Amino acid sequence: MRYKIKYEKDCLKYLKKLDRNTQVKIINAISQLPFGDVKKLQGSIADYRLRVGNYRIIFSKDDKNIII
Repeated sequence: MRYKIKYEKDCLKYLKKLDRNTQVKIINAISQLPFGDVKKLQGSIADYRLRVGNYRIIFSKDDKNIII
């Protein structure tokens, strides 16, 4: 099942500050969601986290969307 990925404003702002190689790694990992090094979070606003190197991408998902 394909999900539509929606980025929060803060996420895009932070992503732009990173170097180009890191941006590419993170975007590639996000495009593979919901697969990868994904862990369900407990007691948090967001439901899941994706680990990409030293970075953690926090996201929620429903039937059709992934919100980062």
